[in-house]
Order: sequence, then structure tokens, then C-alpha cells
Amino acid sequence: MTEWLSPDEWRAVALSLRVSAVATAASLPFGVLVALALARGRFPGRQLLNGLVHLPLILPPVVTGYLLLLTFGRKGWVGQFLDQWFGIVFAFRWTGAALAAAVMAFPLMVRAIRLAIEAVDPKLEQAAATLGASRPLVFLTVTLPLILPGIVAGAILAFAKAMGEFGATITFVSNIPGQTQTLPSAIYAFLQVPGGDAQAARLALVAIVIAMAALLLSEWVSRAVARRIAGT
Repeated sequence: MTEWLSPDEWRAVALSLRVSAVATAASLPFGVLVALALARGRFPGRQLLNGLVHLPLILPPVVTGYLLLLTFGRKGWVGQFLDQWFGIVFAFRWTGAALAAAVMAFPLMVRAIRLAIEAVDPKLEQAAATLGASRPLVFLTVTLPLILPGIVAGAILAFAKAMGEFGATITFVSNIPGQTQTLPSAIYAFLQVPGGDAQAARLALVAIVIAMAALLLSEWVSRAVARRIAGT
């Protein structure tokens, strides 16, 4: 692939994989907690939380990127604090691309995990609780093994979504080759210059292959985990 793609194209692919992996890994613990709260929790503001989680699916991606820029930019109320106290900068950095991808993929991750949690019979959790198990122990020993296929599916689905994220990313971190230029941004850049169709087509093919591989892997891993759980 390194011979088929130019160095710039390869850097865009590698950066997309890096951004998607970091976005998925960083958001997965929060995805499990939020999905658990929405599936099992009964608290004021639950519907508001549900709406906020799914807001990136409804808003135009450019709007989400703009809100991220206002919040996590160098002059944003969160971004300024992180920069001054911890030296962490998201705007116009690859870490910002990971943040934007995580935000856009988060609703899909939460939905997949939430459906898996809702499919678990609450009586199984109640039976473990009556035997003296605490809530964390019930989750770790009963709920988590049962929802593991949903977690895997949600993580891989989020990874695939992060790979294709464009609008929020280019608004928040721009399109800087070698720094913030992900696969979709590179395709867009090549389409803006004469003679760039061939390069855009190659990268589009790479994106299709990665997306299909992620979906097939999600199905395979989910079924494998489900068979293992059924056999135990």
C-alpha cells in the first residue's frame, strides 16, 4: 500500500486510523456509563441527557465543530483552562480531530451498548443482588459479560464512524497536511485541485475497504463473544 499511495496519502490514512483508535478508546468507558444510566437509571434530567447524547446526530456536523471550537479552542472556556493549567491544546491539533470524531461517534456507540443492556433480563441482576453482591460486582460479574457483544459492536461502529468524520473535524482543527488532515479531509482537498480525482478515488477506495472490514469484524467478534458466553 505504501507504493500504491503517495507519502501524503499514506499519512492521511495513518492519521485517520490513529484518530479513530484514540477517539474510540477514550470514549468507550463514558459510553458504557452513559448507556447504563439511560438503560437502567431513573433520575431527573434523564431525557435531557438522552437528548444531549444524540444531539450530534441531529445537528449539522459543522455546527458541532463550531461548538467544539467555542468550547475547546484556545479562547474557549474549557480550552483556555486546559491550555493554561495543563498545556493541553485541542484546536488545530490531531488530538482535536480525535475529540471531534469521538463526539460525532458517541451517539452510535451509546445506542448499541444501551440496546444490549436493555436486552439483559433484570431478574438476573436482581438475583445476584439478593445473594449479597454489590452493584459494581453485579455489573462486573453479570451485566458486563452479557452486554460484551454490544460493547464490541458499539466500539467498532464508533471506530468506523470516526474514520468517516469530516464536517466537525475540518471546522474544529482545519485541514493541515500531516497534522490534522484525515482521510475524508484529504479526499476533499484532492477534489479541489485539478487532476486530483485519481488520488481522491484511491483514498475513497481505502475508506470503503476499512469501513467494510470494520463492519465485518464487528459481526464476527460479536458472534464469537456471544457463542463463548452461551457456552459458559
